[in-house]
Amino acid sequence: MNLTHRIEGPESVDTVENLKVTTTVTNTGDGTLKLLNDPLSPLSQLPANTFKITGGAKNASPSFKGIKAKFVPSVAATQKAYTVLAPGESVDVEHNLSTTYDFTDAGEGAYSFEANNLFYAVDDSAKVTVLKANVEAHTARVSGTLRVARPAVEKRASYNGCSSSEQSGLVSAASAAQSYAASALSYLTSHTSSTTRYVTWFGTYTSSRHSTVQSHFSSISSNTFSSFTYDCTCTDSGTYAYVYPDDFGHIYLCGAFWAAPNTGTDSRGGTLIHESSHFTVNGGTDDHVYGQSACKSLAISDPNSAIDNADSHEYFAENNPAQS
Repeated sequence: MNLTHRIEGPESVDTVENLKVTTTVTNTGDGTLKLLNDPLSPLSQLPANTFKITGGAKNASPSFKGIKAKFVPSVAATQKAYTVLAPGESVDVEHNLSTTYDFTDAGEGAYSFEANNLFYAVDDSAKVTVLKANVEAHTARVSGTLRVARPAVEKRASYNGCSSSEQSGLVSAASAAQSYAASALSYLTSHTSSTTRYVTWFGTYTSSRHSTVQSHFSSISSNTFSSFTYDCTCTDSGTYAYVYPDDFGHIYLCGAFWAAPNTGTDSRGGTLIHESSHFTVNGGTDDHVYGQSACKSLAISDPNSAIDNADSHEYFAENNPAQS
């Protein structure tokens, strides 16, 4: 094992507003590591579901209230969106968990905090492999105020922090997404048995799973992408975009989005499909796996997760290379 990480933080907090922890990732091997800044890894400060937290009065997990993002490891590698650790070197990253987790239902008490231990390493040829770190958990007592709301956004403009060229790009991306959603729904409505396209992304056909996917695309297709609010202030070069699932119609665009084509695999239009599938009102998909090859494998091994996976919806909609 070439990687360890530990979590440090307060032993107790009387409000989750003070719930901040620091993760330390250490290269314990004898070679230099380039580790992608995956939103789900402790190397990223994005408020994703990076931590496994259990405990409290009910020995339960707090409710996750953070973001769901689109991330493609191979693309992040080409963007050089990684942290470089020489042998013996460590990096500390602070995480403010105050608005990411809601402890109301789980209750007061002692909690165990354990960070995601899966990391993507990039070699000199830009090949991506998976590493798992040895993890040291942290325990803290949480009491008092168990939930802090994210600051409310007042009246919104359609764009926040977007240049004129970015706004123009988003008009094209919204149009592509609208077309993708309509075409996907039309396909699912007219194909009510096993097809290569369906099986590739969602696995063995059943009418129940088909109905679930169709309901997702029915909701997504009813969205008006041109009326969404787009925020261009994210500077994370390896991430495409993210949303807060309960904050319908508000999409945050990051560095990889602007490097993507308007249509095709991992496109801007497809990214908007991915992100809109995360919205609770559209079905609330999750990120079980990222990337085409992992999605194809998921369809084979776990169709029930495939129909709940955002990238699977995106690749089905992009249909590139085209399948019938």
